[in-house]
Amino acid sequence: MSTDEIKGEELKNNGLVQLAPDLAEKLLLAQDQKKPKKSKKIFDGSNEIFAKKIPKKTYETQLQQLQVELVKMQYWLKHVGYRVVVIFEGRDAAGKGGVIKRIAEPLNPRVCRIVALGTPSDREKTQWYFQRYVAHLPAAGEIVLFDRSWYNRAGVERIMGFCTDAEYGEFMESCPEFERMLVNSGIILLKYWFSVSDDEQEQRFLSRSHDPARRWKLSPMDLESRARWREYSQAKDAMFARTNIPEAPWFTIEADDKKRSRLNCLHHLLSKIPYEDMTPPPLELPPRPPSEDYIRAPRNEQFFVPQVY
Repeated sequence: MSTDEIKGEELKNNGLVQLAPDLAEKLLLAQDQKKPKKSKKIFDGSNEIFAKKIPKKTYETQLQQLQVELVKMQYWLKHVGYRVVVIFEGRDAAGKGGVIKRIAEPLNPRVCRIVALGTPSDREKTQWYFQRYVAHLPAAGEIVLFDRSWYNRAGVERIMGFCTDAEYGEFMESCPEFERMLVNSGIILLKYWFSVSDDEQEQRFLSRSHDPARRWKLSPMDLESRARWREYSQAKDAMFARTNIPEAPWFTIEADDKKRSRLNCLHHLLSKIPYEDMTPPPLELPPRPPSEDYIRAPRNEQFFVPQVY
């Protein structure tokens, strides 16, 4: 076959015969070319650099290794009775939920709990501000992940006018003392702030808006925060200035690259807990005893889920 015939056959096999020849050639060429790895600007602790996206296979391998370490940490926590509180704060669509999911995924839900409180009730509004959060603090051998926390008062409540100036001022005075009390009681308290650029946040908002399965993540409050970028930045700076205490410092995570931020957060979390590998040895399963006297009930007397798939 000639070169033109071969090219025509390739176009036909790729469903491009109906297109103009020059456009079909461009599309065919694009199919054969690998897309270049995109790079994003990240802060390495001292300078801003461009880093390539982590390949999917590398990311999955590293994530699996870190999650194995989380399981080791879980066994150690149960053995020594340590209590761990991890706070996740940051702008909307910064990736907090994705990190929380990867931490909790391999762990026993009886050991690791996720706390994501909604709007306080009328009764809770009359309580001491920290009271409804205290109820969710861990017991011995537990880890609690706060998907947003008492810092709502320093952010959304302050900006949206959900608290008075006096309530805000009282919180900023009390919060460092409250956290010192937690640490002095033996709780390991870690606070993470997920930092995302306005351009990246805008892209994630658009992605959520166009995806029916993720549209619930985009609330009217998120849209309002989008219009108040400057106010949220100022509130975050003031919060850091008052609550970045030696006993419980803030750790900022560059979150424009989701995969990189997840790996970095898990790695840092593990580095802050002095765990040892206490994974028990594999269980030896004894032989199953015979059940010769058991007769299974007729299948037609049961309701089965239809085999749709």
